[in-house]
Amino acid sequence: MVRAGSASVTAGPTLAVVAREAGVSVPTASKVVNGREDVAPETRRRVTEALDRLGYVRRPRFDAAKAPVLVDLVVHSLESSGSGAVLHGVEAAAHEAGLEVVVSAGPNRARGGRPERDWLDKLTARGSSGVLFNLAELSPSQYAWLDHHRIPYVLIDPAHEPPAGVVSVGAANWQGGVSATEHLLGLGHRRIAVIAGHRRTMGSSARVAGYRSALASAGVRHLAEYVRYAGFDEATARLRTHELLDLPEPPTAVFVCSDRMALGVYAALAERGLRVPDDMSVVGFDDLPEARWIAPALTTVRQPLGEMAATALRLLVRMMQGERPEGTRTELSTRLVPRASTAAPPLARPAA
Repeated sequence: MVRAGSASVTAGPTLAVVAREAGVSVPTASKVVNGREDVAPETRRRVTEALDRLGYVRRPRFDAAKAPVLVDLVVHSLESSGSGAVLHGVEAAAHEAGLEVVVSAGPNRARGGRPERDWLDKLTARGSSGVLFNLAELSPSQYAWLDHHRIPYVLIDPAHEPPAGVVSVGAANWQGGVSATEHLLGLGHRRIAVIAGHRRTMGSSARVAGYRSALASAGVRHLAEYVRYAGFDEATARLRTHELLDLPEPPTAVFVCSDRMALGVYAALAERGLRVPDDMSVVGFDDLPEARWIAPALTTVRQPLGEMAATALRLLVRMMQGERPEGTRTELSTRLVPRASTAAPPLARPAA
């Protein structure tokens, strides 16, 4: 049995519980469940009785050789370049595993309960063996539904801390915030602002925490007015940049917690007749294709979205095979990608 979600009285006993009840090892109980012949009749009887007594539900065995085995990938949007990176990573890993992938956009919770239920029911109707979610969050009713139907699932880059026991894959956001800020400090900047996403999301909070930690390690005082939140929205980031520029002592550099928001920062600076990086250095986060297309090309922290998605798919395959991952949270490293949007602060540059 695979139990990928949070604790639930409807989830049923694990194979370990069955094995303990029957007085055998977990591998022996697994042999009985999977119909193996190399089990003594008396042992098989004890395990079978324990299975029935405890109400253990046998899941169909995953076998990549029996095509097509379907998994669902549910993304928050089919239009963003970030979702494209996730799709590419899942597609490559699924090809290696011999799986077919069904891709869909997540349900709009504003529509009410019935559309959400219809969407969930489609998972069982088409016989999906597992689900990858690249959504900001799932609702309690969605978690409960997945647990009740014993569908293995893995979250890719969730915005909020998932319930205990839910498997997820993310990036080292705190370290990314540290490396972005240390890069700017190394160039000589001391008036460094940050434009974050949402106040209470995991990734945004960790990036801001990394920013603050790097400042503290360098002995630079953290200024509350240099911390702004834009909800990962490009237009809002543009407004927050104008607010920073209106301060009595505006920053000389800004760490922006997404590449999309960095586009809004560029727009605001252009509206003020300021240039990147001559008047202000800018560091983004994600390393989306847009980071290379804009001028000047954006220095950013690379979040390995494709690798995160591929890792999530491999974890899901293991869960479909009846394995339990050793840990529920996997984090992949981020790294700074220096480009042309950062330079020494104006007063620190040598005269031409």
